[in-house]
Amino acid sequence: MRLGVLDVGSNTVHLLVVDAHPGARPLPAHSHKAELRLAELLDEDGAIGPAGVDRLVATIQRAVQAAEDQGCEQVISFATSAVREATNADKVLARVQAETEVHLQVLTGAEEARLTFLAARRWFGWSAGRLLVIDIGGGSLEIAYGIDEEPDAAVSLPLGAGRLTAGMLPGDPPDAEAVRALRRHVRAEIARTVGEFSRFGKPDHIVATSKTFKQLARIAGAARESDGLYVQRELSRKSLQEWLPKLAEMTAEQRAGLPGVSPGRAQQLLAGALVAEGAMDLFGAHALEICPWALREGVILRRLDHLPAD
Repeated sequence: MRLGVLDVGSNTVHLLVVDAHPGARPLPAHSHKAELRLAELLDEDGAIGPAGVDRLVATIQRAVQAAEDQGCEQVISFATSAVREATNADKVLARVQAETEVHLQVLTGAEEARLTFLAARRWFGWSAGRLLVIDIGGGSLEIAYGIDEEPDAAVSLPLGAGRLTAGMLPGDPPDAEAVRALRRHVRAEIARTVGEFSRFGKPDHIVATSKTFKQLARIAGAARESDGLYVQRELSRKSLQEWLPKLAEMTAEQRAGLPGVSPGRAQQLLAGALVAEGAMDLFGAHALEICPWALREGVILRRLDHLPAD
């Protein structure tokens, strides 16, 4: 069957179309995305403003048309932290459904972490052993750990790269004191959760998902995205620490000139790097492997698990 998953995230609205059936690896057939950066469109009261809702509705309408054009039999639609935490979330969801006929399921942070963990587990297999998965989104940071497909521990923290950039890193490039303050804040937030994971023992394999980690790995020398899904990509903490002061001194325009960094993500790359470095340090990761699959694939895999076999 041809299945679509519509992900209304803090940075992008992304429709992924796959050809899939139970027991088989879903094969990507089409990708349609638009950068909205909803996490940066919240007003002082934490609501998505009228202009932002207008843009969201129009973007979803285009995604729905793309899904129809691609022949999707089903489209699974969900939203993450930007919509979840908006003070007017109910009104936004109601308008989206009224104007697009799309019912957005709002995932909790823990659900995001569990579904991302499922995707990573299926990608690396049982031989990966005890798996620690770290994902940096636009609005939140998800961490999950476990030996099975359902993690033993899963948390979501308000440490998304877009959120932190908008709230704590003014200036282009930002002031050095603002960077230090953000580093302290990130580490204090992550440190509160370390004990919840350490009681399960040391992970056998530490992996990361998300565009932020992919871009950091790329500028540190990992293979290009065009080289394919199956090329192993790693990010070492040493390389990341070497890049951090350089990223802090660059403007967003200069960061956009780095390998693999898109103009739309360049502004928030420094915040993402600080979160990545803090997580790797506090969890004792000298290096981690980049997982090509993440939340969208986890949603697809969970749906396929509940479909009858052919």
